[in-house]
Amino acid sequence: MSSLTLSDEKFKQIRDLIYEESGMYFANTKKYLLENRLSKRLEEVQLSSFDEYYYLLKYSAKRKEELSRLFDQVTINETSFFRDMPQLQAFEKEVIPEILKRKDRGGQELRIWSAGCSSGQEPYTLAMILKELMETKAFKFVPEIMANDISGAMILEAERGVYMDYYLRNTPDYYKSKYFTHKGETYIISDAIKLMVKFSIMNLLDEEKVGTMKNIDVIFCRNVLIYFAEEAKKKLIETFYEALKPGGYLFIGHSESLHSISRAFKLMLFPNAIVYKKE
Repeated sequence: MSSLTLSDEKFKQIRDLIYEESGMYFANTKKYLLENRLSKRLEEVQLSSFDEYYYLLKYSAKRKEELSRLFDQVTINETSFFRDMPQLQAFEKEVIPEILKRKDRGGQELRIWSAGCSSGQEPYTLAMILKELMETKAFKFVPEIMANDISGAMILEAERGVYMDYYLRNTPDYYKSKYFTHKGETYIISDAIKLMVKFSIMNLLDEEKVGTMKNIDVIFCRNVLIYFAEEAKKKLIETFYEALKPGGYLFIGHSESLHSISRAFKLMLFPNAIVYKKE
């Protein structure tokens, strides 16, 4: 399979199809990357050319199933528990207390959305932080954490809640001992944390599905925008703005910015962390 070459024409056809279906965009400089990952998929489905594979994606009765597997192949699901601690500290010490003050004046639900959750490390991290706050600050309600990803394989892994030690490399020992069971070379997330998160498969550009996400207090969508073309980014951020309650917060990757995408949010500066707020 390594001898297969993806022509410029076929690269553009497959690249454009991926963009139409998911919003993910591969620039011309990413042709080799796409060729490499598609070659693995061709081998798995036992096809001998990129022409055949394009036909499978475009016209086959199994196209939706294959597109899902293709998305598994081309996305880089690099994540860990307690990733980017300054952002998480801003969430715990600044954002949640401010939201709770408002809720004391009316309203009991707290809705968190982890958009592009990969294999679950981010929403489970948020669940652990909120669980600790529930124990120490006597919350009057149970947080609702919704998490989704375009990859069905990632959602299945998230629902299993079983992780290699590598994914806990940033996890404080306190959380590791309290919320995980160490078994062989793996760590299993506790049922108490599992029950706090509801996982689902979702394409963030699927207007019908995303439109069901309403009255959200906090959205985490970190290191996801890097996959999207400019117009898709703008569309997604508009969607997040509409989904958030007034006063809601949006967390994106620490190296990402809304500078050229949207001016609808207020920029909030916390110690070593930037967060966006819907006023």
